[in-house]
Amino acid sequence: MAVPSRKRILIVNCYFDEFRAPVKRKLKFPQPMAPAYLAGIFSAERCDIRLYDELYSGPLEDESLLSFPDMLVLTGVNSAFDRMLHLTAYVKTKNPRAVVVAGGPAIRALPCYSKKFFDFACTGDIEQLSAVIEEVFGRACVSEYFRQTGWVIPRYDLAYWMKIMNFVESSRNCYYRCSYCSLTAERANYQPYAVEYLRQQFLALGKKRMVHFLDNNFASCEREFVLQRFALMKDLQAQGYLNMWGAEVTSDFFLSRDYVELARDCGCVALFCGVESFNKNALRNFRKFHNNCLPQVEMIRGCLDAGVAFLYGIVLDPTTRSLADLKEELDFIIDTPEITLPSYISLAIPLLGTPYFYECLAQKRFLPDIKLRDLDAATLALEPMDGVDETVRFIRTIQNFSGYKRRVVKHMKGFYGRYRKVLSWQKMMVLQYSALHLCLPKLATLGSDTGSLLGCTGKHAAARTYIGTTEALDTVYKPAFRLDSKYAAYFRPTMLTDGQGNLNENLQADLLMN
Repeated sequence: MAVPSRKRILIVNCYFDEFRAPVKRKLKFPQPMAPAYLAGIFSAERCDIRLYDELYSGPLEDESLLSFPDMLVLTGVNSAFDRMLHLTAYVKTKNPRAVVVAGGPAIRALPCYSKKFFDFACTGDIEQLSAVIEEVFGRACVSEYFRQTGWVIPRYDLAYWMKIMNFVESSRNCYYRCSYCSLTAERANYQPYAVEYLRQQFLALGKKRMVHFLDNNFASCEREFVLQRFALMKDLQAQGYLNMWGAEVTSDFFLSRDYVELARDCGCVALFCGVESFNKNALRNFRKFHNNCLPQVEMIRGCLDAGVAFLYGIVLDPTTRSLADLKEELDFIIDTPEITLPSYISLAIPLLGTPYFYECLAQKRFLPDIKLRDLDAATLALEPMDGVDETVRFIRTIQNFSGYKRRVVKHMKGFYGRYRKVLSWQKMMVLQYSALHLCLPKLATLGSDTGSLLGCTGKHAAARTYIGTTEALDTVYKPAFRLDSKYAAYFRPTMLTDGQGNLNENLQADLLMN
């Protein structure tokens, strides 16, 4: 009796680089884990599974790998939608019978539009993939463990990008509704995972040194559940499965003053919190009302004094705040050595389907000829308060903190002097990396890949305008090899707005149905 051949599965995290260069961001954190979780739904016995992360490995253009799959599974953020189209065209050209499955925030925001391009446009959570697998290949190709428990154990053995940091997910979604967050657009409820499910993930991961909880909100608002998690961390630490760990929390975590000490005592070295702004009006505009529950400098200082590194990001919205106001906030951060420097500085992004997106649409803030690809952290897609030219100069400045570098060094010295006795050298290095990332973002995230560095700064780098209307497309919009002619359109950018700044009519069925 013939043994059935194993189904060939390729799962890709699609990614466009923020500098619009075909590079490998090996040291950019966090790295995505969606491919590893998706792989856990397939039967390891019946399927030959390969993963690819375009953030870590750069654009996927390997013809042998693109010829490999019977099923291609794609995931990625809003701006990566066109990369999903590119890879679909590549794989379908090589193997017209290959089945393409796409999911993630962009697919959930554009379900009708997505059905034109993908065999399966999944609008649910990752578990929806099991129904697709069963329909295409049969029930036997679904992981038996998943069928029995409903739990997805990530294929950590296939997540080749976990060289320095290892990632575990302990919850899904969030219980807050910030105006710019894709989770708000999806209206999904917060789902903390059972403690036993967390334990099973760690057992699958094995004994690793550094783990980061890749959640939107590690700490539930239920104290008993948080304490159970800390007890699990202590137990895993004693068994050698966990040494140092970090997590993402919301500011209400710090209302319970013992949480930071409890986290520290079971191995926590760093907490990331979505500060987003030190301006109260900006926080109200973002609907981050919970960030006004504590004085933020006091919150950060308390975390650091307890011996836990504090990480955060800043979101700047030049459409609702003047440049003078934004610069004043940056001055405050740099001139306050009691707090850490931000891990990143981002423009406010009108992600599809969010309250912020609809607010910008209603107020006609969108610039003309904006592409879906332009919804990144460094491209102006909206009409700013202080004029485009002046705003672009500001955006260029914050890309590498030009004009701020000496003040950053002064801040680092002051910060080190204040916290050197309470923060270990590992924690201090984590925090000082933020300064390196602000001032040298290209170099800081590339790792040791010299080819990537040349790709970022050399002939492949596109001249930036930082304005979506006039910004050059990434080089990956040019096909890497000859395609079937019917897929030529897959390399045209998906337009978000037309020449007058109105919503592209092709997207209206999805985005105006609310």
